[in-house]
Amino acid sequence: MKLEEVREALEAQVVWGEDRLEVEIQVACAADLMSDVLAFIKPHSLLLTGLTNVQSVRTADVAEVKAVVYVRGKPPDREAVELAKEKGIAVLTTRLPMYESCGRLYRRGLRGGSELKEEMSDARRASVHSAL
Repeated sequence: MKLEEVREALEAQVVWGEDRLEVEIQVACAADLMSDVLAFIKPHSLLLTGLTNVQSVRTADVAEVKAVVYVRGKPPDREAVELAKEKGIAVLTTRLPMYESCGRLYRRGLRGGSELKEEMSDARRASVHSAL
């Protein structure tokens, strides 16, 4: 699924990264607890979160996330947007709650990380956790 399709499904606004809407998204993760993101996300994923501070973008960068969607109508902090620009991570925001956002994306065929055949190795997970 292209990031543009994510934007449409979630009726989202692009905060930064309009030029990245053709990026292919194959898997998504939704969490407000960044340690869960690091433990379960797959590289090159979409992250849905309500945590709008710079830590969400730091986590996305370490986890090799392509785009972050802030849910529940929450605007990201200015610092978070600036870091996302620096790291090349697209930033979107939607008024939808996290549960509905995930449901809409899943219904359109975007799967979660547990549905991928390859698992993040314990070594990779350990290196991601130690990077923070």
